Amino acid sequence: MHLESRPKDWRAFFAGAAADPPLLEGLELARELSAEHDIVWLTGRPERLRRLTATWLCSHDLPATEIHMRRGGDYRPARQTKLAVLRQLAATRTIAVVVDDDPAVVAALEAEGLPVRLADWVPYAESLRQGQEGDGHT
Repeated sequence: MHLESRPKDWRAFFAGAAADPPLLEGLELARELSAEHDIVWLTGRPERLRRLTATWLCSHDLPATEIHMRRGGDYRPARQTKLAVLRQLAATRTIAVVVDDDPAVVAALEAEGLPVRLADWVPYAESLRQGQEGDGHT
């Protein structure tokens, strides 16, 4: 709703982040993977939402030890920002799998040779795609 308006209401969109409902399949996958791997969160959310994001993760019994977020003023498409962070991470550790809901991010990571899985249980609206790829906001 906030991203369908003109102009897009990014402030309201991010203000609602604390109320984002957990998606059962994502929770189960994160918990399953955390049994054998360190979980690193990579989000297009702006850095100013770090505390809110960590609190949300902890409230759903998910580890919040390492979170990479979009720096202020960085409006590159999500596929570019996430790939840049993953290149840095891959230089110092083995990446077992990257799970992302954005098909453009998944395609970019696959092209880079990274192990990636589309989070197809996440509803993916055209307005969100535009926000991630065109506006560089999430």
